[in-house]
Amino acid sequence: MTVDVLRRPASAERRARVAVAVLFFTNGALFANLLPRYPQIKADLGLGNAAYGLAVAAFPAGAIAAGLAAAVVIRRMGSARAAVAGTLLTGAGILVAGLADSVVLFAAALFLAGAMDAVTDVAQNAHGLRVQRRYGRSIINSFHAIWSIGAVAGGSMAAAAIALDLSRGRHLTISAVVFAVAACVALRFCLSGPETETEPGGDDEPGSVADTGSATDSAAESGPGGRKEGQVRRPTAGRRTAYVLGALVLIATAGTLVEDAGSSWAALYLSGSLSASVTLAASGYIALVGAQFVGRIIGDRLVDRFGQRAVARAGGLVVVTGMGLALAVPTVPGTILGFAAAGFGVATLVPAAMHEADELPGLKPGSGLAIVSWLMRLGFLLSPPVVGLVADAAGLRVGLLVVPLAGLLVLLLAKVLQPQRR
Repeated sequence: MTVDVLRRPASAERRARVAVAVLFFTNGALFANLLPRYPQIKADLGLGNAAYGLAVAAFPAGAIAAGLAAAVVIRRMGSARAAVAGTLLTGAGILVAGLADSVVLFAAALFLAGAMDAVTDVAQNAHGLRVQRRYGRSIINSFHAIWSIGAVAGGSMAAAAIALDLSRGRHLTISAVVFAVAACVALRFCLSGPETETEPGGDDEPGSVADTGSATDSAAESGPGGRKEGQVRRPTAGRRTAYVLGALVLIATAGTLVEDAGSSWAALYLSGSLSASVTLAASGYIALVGAQFVGRIIGDRLVDRFGQRAVARAGGLVVVTGMGLALAVPTVPGTILGFAAAGFGVATLVPAAMHEADELPGLKPGSGLAIVSWLMRLGFLLSPPVVGLVADAAGLRVGLLVVPLAGLLVLLLAKVLQPQRR
């Protein structure tokens, strides 16, 4: 760890840290307010599982389309302003999606919301890394934990709105206005001046862009196994590098598949297949994100003690066992616990994949991170329609087998991650 850690951050830097935390909170809460409304929207629009899966895939499709444009927006507006502008437009897209009276409008609004969410995600992480550099130590993981808190808060808000019988329009308008005001207030306390950081890129869950930034900073400064900037990389690259990079992409994608299963299908499975109340059905996603938050809070200490490989394998086993049992013996409480186990198990996967990608030999700095971050988006894009097609053919319970299969994939590929340090 560098001596910069000993420097006490100034009050402006501490305020900026709180401001970035607010941006992460609002980003997690906005979309989570819409997710528990999906079953009602699906029913109102008369969508089958396949059509529904294709429609909700518009959100990650928008994120993919806008991902590369985020850097341009940040250069023109600055990271803080870009993050706030993206937040306002994301809230507007979510509101339109909630009020849509056709599947075309629903998908188009989700595409807009996903595109603006991608801009927000890159921008808030870029600004978070500016604050981190002022601090001289890693603080980026704390922002992602706060994102998880925001997602839980947003899901809880939606569940309360449903319980109070608030219309979707009134509920999502309140959500958009509250978080727009919070983001605008946070902007006042963000760092001023020109952007001095390197070019941002990538995508949180409720993770990947930030995970990219965190891994980059950790590797450049003082993270586990990190190297100082300018240190010479291992010179050789070949089949081994390509194999490891592919395995890391699959590990990160496994994490996104599990996250998407919770966000897109948990409420539908609980309310449809298991006949849970609409309010209780929202608990599946809340449990997944809440457990993921716990995993992120303790993940750094677990990795330091046991190594990335052991933590990933243990997480994969938790996913396979927890969700496997929930699907084998379907009950409402068991399924909620299964989604919680899945969220806890995948909490460290994306950071682990990003860190290892940054250490691969023969790649320019950031190249491995960019590849993993870009390709893992396919998990969010492809998962909803694939699960929907399987659900239409064999039932949603079978479609959700993607979750334990993702955990099994992690168990098979975790050997590419770093073992415990001696």
